[in-house]
Amino acid sequence: MSRRLQKELRDLQLTGCPTGIALLKADDFQTWILSLEVLGNTLYEGEKFALRFVFDNSYPITPPAVMFVVDDENQAPIHPHVYSNGHICASILGNEWSPVLTVSAVCITLQSMLASCKSKERPPDNNRYVSHAPADPRKTRWDFHDDSV
Repeated sequence: MSRRLQKELRDLQLTGCPTGIALLKADDFQTWILSLEVLGNTLYEGEKFALRFVFDNSYPITPPAVMFVVDDENQAPIHPHVYSNGHICASILGNEWSPVLTVSAVCITLQSMLASCKSKERPPDNNRYVSHAPADPRKTRWDFHDDSV
């Protein structure tokens, strides 16, 4: 795991992050924090979000736990696939994960997901999910039934 993450970190530091994405914290190979901004004329124009990546020893074979940071300084975007606790319902973070995906690729995908959003709203089951959600979003059995946003 650490060799792969070392390479990804080195690439981010040498070539820079994709536009609208910045590496805020990568002190170890367990937890990284990146900022994400959706550029252009979108519902999220001018807003910045923080993403937490938590890696385990089986990365990249298994996906990292990826969630928006929700604390005194950060909020999760209001989006049909993002819960108010920061959990993200996205197939690439679950059953469609591929070891070829990188931290940058995940950030770009989430940027695109936000950019294509047509209305700011929480998932219909937000309150129920948040009240029973596991700490690790990878332990959720998501039902990927909507690929329109």
